[in-house]
Amino acid sequence: MEGLEVKQRDTMYRLMISQLFYDGHKDLAVGLAAIIQPHPACPPSDKLLRLVKLGLDHDDEENKETLGGELIQPGSGIDLEFETEVQTISPEIALYETCYVTAHKGPCRTAAFHPTGQLIATGSQDSSIKVLDVERMLSKSATPTDVLVVETPQQQMENHPVIRTLYDHNGEVTCLDFHPYEPILASGSDDYSIRFFEYSKPSVKKAFKSVQEASELTQIAFHPSGDYLLAGTKHPTIRLYDVNTFQCFVGSNPQDQHKGKITGLSWSPNANMFVSCSNDGSIKIWDGVSHKCTNTFNKAHDSKDVCSVTFSRNSKYVLSCGMDSMVKLWELSTNRCLIVYTGAGVTGAMTHGTTACFNHTEDYVLFPDEKTTSLCCWDSRNAERQRLLSLGHNDLVRHLAHSPTGPAFISCSDDFRARFWYRKATTD
Repeated sequence: MEGLEVKQRDTMYRLMISQLFYDGHKDLAVGLAAIIQPHPACPPSDKLLRLVKLGLDHDDEENKETLGGELIQPGSGIDLEFETEVQTISPEIALYETCYVTAHKGPCRTAAFHPTGQLIATGSQDSSIKVLDVERMLSKSATPTDVLVVETPQQQMENHPVIRTLYDHNGEVTCLDFHPYEPILASGSDDYSIRFFEYSKPSVKKAFKSVQEASELTQIAFHPSGDYLLAGTKHPTIRLYDVNTFQCFVGSNPQDQHKGKITGLSWSPNANMFVSCSNDGSIKIWDGVSHKCTNTFNKAHDSKDVCSVTFSRNSKYVLSCGMDSMVKLWELSTNRCLIVYTGAGVTGAMTHGTTACFNHTEDYVLFPDEKTTSLCCWDSRNAERQRLLSLGHNDLVRHLAHSPTGPAFISCSDDFRARFWYRKATTD
């Protein structure tokens, strides 16, 4: 019993440190942490207040049942309101290996995973788009070389990971997104157009629909229903297209818009909101129905360009990165930056944009370091640095996308290549 009480007291102190961080009392939290020396470090969390409320409201046996219902299961995403001590079940990012490399004829600066995690699209400055089959890439990497060399041309074609190569743009492919339900891939380009490809047809090379824009495309994002498409360009005004009629909508208040080009767009999974970022240094939260801006984080990355934004699965948080080499987690219920992931960019300032993302379980945050071309990784909840992963590119890593369903990601580089990474199951 004595050992249990010590453990409970340790948990209580951890909750106190997390609550102090959450409430903005950083100095008090750091001071207490220096005395207690918790390991691992305590992330900001509102759990202690919730437990106190429950204890005050239910001073009886029902209290246990209520507390049990508050816990989240490992792998269900990041949620700092409820839980701080989540068991990480996903593999460490430093253990991922390259399983396949595909080469374009120009810098490769964008990629997107299909929502099922079964397909990846990559886009290049050479105006081409490749669609890759994840199962085929894994199969090819697991097949012995002596078997591969005796494959017939027919077998090579049937097993080739690149299932489609699409050519219909007249400029660099700058952004890609898969329709959530239909076999449709949307692409944006600096040729001022958005194109829609029906990639399920083997003979398809050209788009079945094209939308002409007034400015160079930088970002696109399908609505979770698939009925609408957000489009960002080098012009500050964000567009919303009806995918069925291709009618274009813009927000009614011009003052809501950014002051510079759009560098990131992402819908919340519940479709109630979307988030945008710009080289004007701000992040904006928008109502998903009225298209009105509901909040703006100005100078979100120390007045530097904001490079990417993405929602957490529960739509409570936004993950951003900027040209200050910082990655930040923003809590929307309190309209503030909750966690800063630091340590990237120590060898030199960033000169080109890139992206930050969660892994598939949201246990980790990933961000490529520009000068070293290594992948920085942090525990998403307490911002502890993990081991670096050398990405093996010979030039800047301009885009990173992690699978939504499994331990895989794709890195895109100015060295013309996209590398597919996967954590293979161990047999130890």
